[in-house]
Amino acid sequence: MSKLSIRDLSLEDQRVFLRVDFNVPLSEDGSIITDDTRIRETLPTIEYALRHRARLILASHLGRPKGKPNPKMSLRPIVDRLRPMIDKCLGQEVNVGFSPDCVGETAEELAQQLESGQVLLLENLRFHAEEEANDPVFAQKLAKLCDLYVNDAFGSAHRAHASTEGITHHVAQSAAGLLMEKELTYMGKALTEPDRPFIAIIGGAKVSDKIGVIQNLINKVDAILIGGGMAYTFLKAKGQDVGKSLLEADKLDVARHAMETAAAKGVRFLLPVDHILADKFAANAKTQAFSGEGAFPADWMALDIGPKTIELFAREIAEAQTIVWNGPMGVFEMPAFARGTMQVARAVAANEDATSIVGGGDSVAAAHQSGVAEKITHISTGGGASLEFLEGKKLPGVEALTEKK
Repeated sequence: MSKLSIRDLSLEDQRVFLRVDFNVPLSEDGSIITDDTRIRETLPTIEYALRHRARLILASHLGRPKGKPNPKMSLRPIVDRLRPMIDKCLGQEVNVGFSPDCVGETAEELAQQLESGQVLLLENLRFHAEEEANDPVFAQKLAKLCDLYVNDAFGSAHRAHASTEGITHHVAQSAAGLLMEKELTYMGKALTEPDRPFIAIIGGAKVSDKIGVIQNLINKVDAILIGGGMAYTFLKAKGQDVGKSLLEADKLDVARHAMETAAAKGVRFLLPVDHILADKFAANAKTQAFSGEGAFPADWMALDIGPKTIELFAREIAEAQTIVWNGPMGVFEMPAFARGTMQVARAVAANEDATSIVGGGDSVAAAHQSGVAEKITHISTGGGASLEFLEGKKLPGVEALTEKK
């Protein structure tokens, strides 16, 4: 990694502004955290900072409060969940305070009063419209709280906000946290120095959402496996009638060009060879299996890949040394159409010799649902950020970090 890591910083007695991703799901009234995965993911960075005697200031957004305070999106409930987690990591009680605002006199006073090994959590950054606007004055106010900046919020790294990009212009050093470092290391190696064969499994509903990823990966992979709703735009581009399946008619030329580019580069471009069809988009739909290149029954739609495709994909996955997976193979939220996605997840996990990287909310959910998440080498915490990284785009929150000398 070319950027500074938190490991490169002298943290003792320094006020460290740690941008985390505590955008966790809450109960309707905002009082109960229903899933603390994102908090747990950044604990290694928090523990590292505290063991090195930093005066730690945590900052995050939560939800979409539209630039003004909303009690249902307050970070206050996170303190009660975070405190025992930190205590357990360090084997001792740690002082975890809360600032009712992320900037201003109170926040500055609380930050100044922090002692080494103590923690201060700031209120929701997005209670100020200036955060998402990357307002330089607001960024300067955030920087007044600290001596050093560390970004551990990979999930927000594709956004040029005051707390991810603007603040770095006003601090001496800006570094990646351990989670950010892990994300960049795994995905960076996959895109620049992958062990081969290198395959990409790309799913999801729309070609338009993933075409940038496909076009970038065609230059890097040995094979691309396409599933999900987007597969039917590719099949239609090859001349197959896909019935009522999801179709982006305005993307047929784009799909055709991607397949031609893959062929010219010697990249295997695998599409589903059989399908689970439904008579309507519903959990209780009638279903039938359909294989071959003929026309689908007129009023039926494909909602999952079929057993032959699962076998085809599983064979390809078993031989890979690097696997990147982004997007489900079907409408896996409905049990009748979940088999393709779950079997792909299991196939990825079964290849223990490969480096496997799963990104995107649905793929991550599928890895957890199928019970194989712990066998995946790296599960990315950033949906949009991992997608843009795979597209080859530069992430503002990463670019802003200090280069290693």
